[in-house]
Parts: sequence; C-alpha cells; structure tokens
Amino acid sequence: MHSFSPFPSASIVAVVVLVLAGCAAGDSSEDVAAGGTTVSNCGIDVTVDGPPERVYAAYQPAIEIAHALGISDRLVETAFLDAQVLPDYAEAQDHAAYVERLPSREALLATGPDFVLSGYNNVFTEDGAGDTSFGTRAGLAEVGIQSWILSPLCPSADGLSDEAIDPATVRVDTIFDDLRDFGTLFGVEERAEEIIADQRTRIEAVGTAVAGAPRPSVAIVLLDEGGGIRVAGGVDFGTQIIEHAGGVNAFEDLTERRHVEIDLEELMRRDPDVILTSTCCDASYTREDGAEEVRSIVENPALAGVAAVRDDAVYPFLFADRAAGVRAAHAIELLASLLHPDLVEPGQVGSGTE
Repeated sequence: MHSFSPFPSASIVAVVVLVLAGCAAGDSSEDVAAGGTTVSNCGIDVTVDGPPERVYAAYQPAIEIAHALGISDRLVETAFLDAQVLPDYAEAQDHAAYVERLPSREALLATGPDFVLSGYNNVFTEDGAGDTSFGTRAGLAEVGIQSWILSPLCPSADGLSDEAIDPATVRVDTIFDDLRDFGTLFGVEERAEEIIADQRTRIEAVGTAVAGAPRPSVAIVLLDEGGGIRVAGGVDFGTQIIEHAGGVNAFEDLTERRHVEIDLEELMRRDPDVILTSTCCDASYTREDGAEEVRSIVENPALAGVAAVRDDAVYPFLFADRAAGVRAAHAIELLASLLHPDLVEPGQVGSGTE
C-alpha cells in the first residue's frame, strides 16, 4: 500500500506501469515463442508480441526506471511523483505528460496504454488500498493491457497489497532482476545491463567503505496528519537502504506490512540512534522540505531522551529515497554519508545513473 500521509503531505502515489507479469526474484522466465515474449512477474505471466510502445508509468520508481531505460518517448502519461526526479531524468520528465494524482481506470484507459508499469502494488487492488484503483492486473489483461509491479512489492496474489508482500522479494538484487526483464520486454537489454552495472558498482563501493564500522539503529518515521506515528517495518525497501548504508532498521522485526502504527512509547523504547523523516508527496519536493517534520520530532518533549534527538541525528529524508528502483544507489550513498560521515563524504554521493 502506497498511502501513508506523511506529515505534512498527503498520501503517496507514484505508480509507473509497464505491464509484464512477474515479480518474485528468481522466478522470472523468458519464453520467446510464436513471435511473443513472456516474462513472469509476481507469479503472473506478462506476454508481449513486441516491445510495448504506449507505456503508462505510475509512481516515482516506475517513472524513473522508464527514463533510465531510455523509453521516455514511449510514455503516454506519468502520474504521482513523490519528489523531484533525479537530476539525470529531469529533462526527460519535463517533456513527459504528467498528472499529480493517479487517474481513474477510465482515464487510464483513455490514454490508450499497452503496458502499465507501477512502482507500487495498491493500484491493482479492487479498492486501490487508499489510492485510485486501475483494477486487477487480470482485468487489465482482459482489455489487452499488460502490467508490472516492481518485484520488491510483489503481493502473494493479484488484487492484494502491502499486507501480502513476500519478505524474500525485498532485495536490491530483485530490482536488478526487474531491470533485466524490462530490457527483454522493451528491447533495451544493453541499457538495462549498464544501469545494473552502475548501481552494483556504487552500492558495493559504499559496502566497502562502511565494512567493519558500528551499525547504528535507524528508524524511518512517518508523521500522520492526525498526530499518529508510523514506521517503516522490515518488509519496506527502506530496510535494504539502511542495511546497505551500514545501519540496522530499528523496526525490522515488524513485518506485517510496510508501514506499521506505533505509539511514542514504542519509539522511545526502541531508542534509535538515527531518525529519518519520510517526506512526501509533491513533484517539487527535495530533502529541505522535510525540515518541518524534523522540527516536529526534535521539539517533542516526550522524545527528548531518545538517542537520535539527543545526538542531533534526526535527518530529513525523502520517501522517494527509500523506494525500490533506480534511486537505490543514490539513496544508499546519501544515507551512508549521514550514518558514517567519516567514511562516506556527502560530496561522494552520486545523482543517478549517467
């Protein structure tokens, strides 16, 4: 489920749709027969007769992946950015059709897509799980539209959302599996491998830099408009960002869904060394827009004794930077520079795939 209303913003929705059909890492299979190509995504076969030419991209991860793969000219529309796209993709996004919120199923169909690429699973549920619903993937296939959910968000069955994520799929390598499948489906195999190589090199460089260093506990905190608090649990991709950056998710044991409600007492009890905001959801947002959320946390007297507050280790962080996609290397470099400033300098942080 993509909606969480991180204070002071509304819920997140940036679905990028590339309709193929396979999500679990290692389950992807290619079958080129009768002139078509079939790849498995989240247990669903995605079959195309040729590279899709009319792609609808929903949510930030899908939009940025489309630009990274060089298929921007195939985008019929993009929807729901959580923050500014990475600099490498800014010009391409400036030329793409964009709507701030997810379209209705009818409006989606009116754009005439042959493929829907979504960064999150909730748009394929019957009720949208808090966002607009495009209907199930099976329903889209019935009208000739293939679809894809980024594999770290694979539900256990079509029509389900975050409550059904398989923790085994929440891995950086699963993104690489998706990219290879996209290369096959869209006819951009060489570009996909270039992206994978760049991401892998940068992530491994961070791993080498922080190897052997103490691993601080990190809490990603969502401040809801009603005053409630949620945290990113173990099945959220933020856990992977934290681990590769040399930290530990203070709430990694909570795996019932990506965002888990807690109370202040639980945050105090876990006493994280570092707290990150989850700033979202506007196409203009940068990390600086998380300043108000940081103030809300550090000025809360109940949290004065929490290590992160006491040690000035509450940082603005974008929801977009903990999403599964081609921001992974950028986000890991950025967070490593916050967790281990003596080992990874902020100036070493890359902007994205060149």
